[in-house]
Amino acid sequence: MRTNSSDPTSNLEKALIDPSKVFKTPQDVLTHSGFSTADKIKILRRWEFDIREMEVAEEENMTVANRHKRVHLDEVLSALHNLDSGLTTDDTSPTKHGGE
Repeated sequence: MRTNSSDPTSNLEKALIDPSKVFKTPQDVLTHSGFSTADKIKILRRWEFDIREMEVAEEENMTVANRHKRVHLDEVLSALHNLDSGLTTDDTSPTKHGGE
Protein backbone atom coordinates (compact mmCIF):
# COMPACT_ATOMS: atom_id res chain seq x y z
CA MET A 1 0.00 0.00 0.00
CA ARG A 2 1.24 3.48 -0.77
CA THR A 3 0.01 5.50 2.21
CA ASN A 4 1.11 5.01 5.78
CA SER A 5 -1.79 6.76 7.45
CA SER A 6 -3.25 4.87 10.38
CA ASP A 7 -6.74 6.32 9.78
CA PRO A 8 -8.64 3.70 7.75
CA THR A 9 -11.51 6.12 7.04
CA SER A 10 -9.10 8.60 5.50
CA ASN A 11 -7.52 5.88 3.37
CA LEU A 12 -10.94 4.68 2.24
CA GLU A 13 -11.94 8.18 1.17
CA LYS A 14 -8.68 8.58 -0.76
CA ALA A 15 -9.03 5.15 -2.35
CA LEU A 16 -12.57 5.89 -3.50
CA ILE A 17 -11.34 9.06 -5.21
CA ASP A 18 -8.17 7.64 -6.78
CA PRO A 19 -7.31 4.02 -5.93
CA SER A 20 -3.90 4.28 -7.62
CA LYS A 21 -2.80 6.84 -5.04
CA VAL A 22 -3.45 4.40 -2.21
CA PHE A 23 -2.71 1.01 -3.80
CA LYS A 24 -0.03 -0.11 -6.24
CA THR A 25 -2.11 -2.97 -7.67
CA PRO A 26 -5.66 -4.33 -7.46
CA GLN A 27 -4.20 -7.32 -5.58
CA ASP A 28 -3.16 -4.90 -2.81
CA VAL A 29 -6.83 -3.96 -2.41
CA LEU A 30 -7.70 -7.64 -1.93
CA THR A 31 -5.06 -8.17 0.75
CA HIS A 32 -5.82 -4.98 2.70
CA SER A 33 -7.30 -5.97 6.04
CA GLY A 34 -8.77 -2.59 6.98
CA PHE A 35 -11.67 -2.53 4.51
CA SER A 36 -14.81 -4.62 4.22
CA THR A 37 -15.54 -6.65 1.10
CA ALA A 38 -18.12 -4.04 0.08
CA ASP A 39 -15.50 -1.27 0.42
CA LYS A 40 -13.01 -3.28 -1.64
CA ILE A 41 -15.62 -3.75 -4.37
CA LYS A 42 -16.32 0.01 -4.41
CA ILE A 43 -12.59 0.75 -4.69
CA LEU A 44 -12.10 -1.75 -7.50
CA ARG A 45 -15.19 -0.48 -9.34
CA ARG A 46 -13.77 3.04 -9.12
CA TRP A 47 -10.45 1.77 -10.49
CA GLU A 48 -12.31 0.04 -13.32
CA PHE A 49 -14.15 3.27 -14.14
CA ASP A 50 -10.91 5.28 -14.14
CA ILE A 51 -9.20 2.81 -16.47
CA ARG A 52 -12.14 2.81 -18.87
CA GLU A 53 -12.14 6.62 -18.89
CA MET A 54 -8.42 6.66 -19.70
CA GLU A 55 -8.98 4.18 -22.53
CA VAL A 56 -11.69 6.38 -24.01
CA ALA A 57 -9.48 9.47 -23.73
CA GLU A 58 -6.62 7.66 -25.45
CA GLU A 59 -8.93 6.50 -28.26
CA GLU A 60 -9.94 10.13 -28.76
CA ASN A 61 -6.26 11.14 -28.96
CA MET A 62 -6.35 13.03 -25.68
CA THR A 63 -3.17 13.23 -23.66
CA VAL A 64 -3.44 11.20 -20.48
CA ALA A 65 -1.09 12.13 -17.65
CA ASN A 66 -0.13 8.94 -15.87
CA ARG A 67 2.11 9.32 -12.83
CA HIS A 68 1.66 5.78 -11.63
CA LYS A 69 2.33 2.35 -13.07
CA ARG A 70 -0.40 1.54 -15.54
CA VAL A 71 -2.83 -1.04 -14.20
CA HIS A 72 -4.69 -3.04 -16.82
CA LEU A 73 -8.43 -3.52 -16.82
CA ASP A 74 -8.13 -7.30 -16.67
CA GLU A 75 -6.20 -7.01 -13.37
CA VAL A 76 -9.08 -5.06 -11.83
CA LEU A 77 -11.73 -7.39 -13.23
CA SER A 78 -9.81 -10.39 -11.93
CA ALA A 79 -9.63 -8.85 -8.46
CA LEU A 80 -13.37 -8.17 -8.55
CA HIS A 81 -13.98 -11.76 -9.58
CA ASN A 82 -11.83 -12.94 -6.66
CA LEU A 83 -14.11 -11.04 -4.29
CA ASP A 84 -17.06 -13.03 -5.63
CA SER A 85 -18.78 -9.84 -6.67
CA GLY A 86 -20.72 -11.74 -9.29
CA LEU A 87 -18.79 -10.15 -12.14
CA THR A 88 -18.06 -12.39 -15.09
CA THR A 89 -16.82 -11.56 -18.55
CA ASP A 90 -20.42 -11.90 -19.81
CA ASP A 91 -21.67 -9.31 -17.30
CA THR A 92 -19.45 -6.44 -18.40
CA SER A 93 -21.09 -3.46 -19.97
CA PRO A 94 -21.10 -3.22 -23.77
CA THR A 95 -19.97 0.42 -23.63
CA LYS A 96 -16.45 1.75 -23.36
CA HIS A 97 -17.29 3.43 -20.08
CA GLY A 98 -18.52 0.34 -18.25
CA GLY A 99 -21.29 0.99 -15.81
CA GLU A 100 -23.48 -0.49 -13.16
